[in-house]
Amino acid sequence: MIPLYDANPARTRPVVIYAIVAACAAAFLYTFYGVGPEPGTAEALRRYGMIPAALTGRAPPEGVPPSLTLITSMFLHGGWVHLIGNLWYLWIFGDNVEDAMGRGRFLLFYLAGGIAGSLAHAFTHPSSTVPTIGASGAIAGVLGAYLVLFPGARIVSLVPLGWFAQVVEIQAYIYLPLWFLLQFANGILAVGLGGGSMVAWWAHIGGFAAGVVLGRVLARRRRPRP
Repeated sequence: MIPLYDANPARTRPVVIYAIVAACAAAFLYTFYGVGPEPGTAEALRRYGMIPAALTGRAPPEGVPPSLTLITSMFLHGGWVHLIGNLWYLWIFGDNVEDAMGRGRFLLFYLAGGIAGSLAHAFTHPSSTVPTIGASGAIAGVLGAYLVLFPGARIVSLVPLGWFAQVVEIQAYIYLPLWFLLQFANGILAVGLGGGSMVAWWAHIGGFAAGVVLGRVLARRRRPRP
């Protein structure tokens, strides 16, 4: 299911979302076209990506301090599809969560979700030397908060059906748990295969769990629009 938009307009302009999108786009252009001897260099990704073995002390750091990569890694992406896919989810779901929390709290929440996702991935893959990059842990946190704050919101989604596709409306309390169950199933499979997946499924799981827990805590007292 590919989300197209949600029928849940925000009441305020999502300034923090704009800033995050701009920061991720700038970091992508910088790492792929401005660092190292050639475009798409892996040097920048290893320097600023979160390497679980370095974070757990099982390998020496290759760039900035491992604790700092918990922040820098969430602004890096491995390609245009990775970047656009993550920012698309953030654009659809993030404005309402920012509206419910307020800009300052939302920024802290977003960073906390990304850190929780990275820690979950490092805990389940402590010896991995593959850099983990992407905003998906933080965005998974946004999805978790959206679920607890706007469970009845309608998500207009594109459902592929072989050669055809159907546009349907799915309520958030159905769409987002299904999304989480898919991440969880893939995460269990990745651990069973020895962590050979190219996707950091446990970053999604950890970020989503953090979003569910922190969503109501950080939301302002005024009730969000259903």
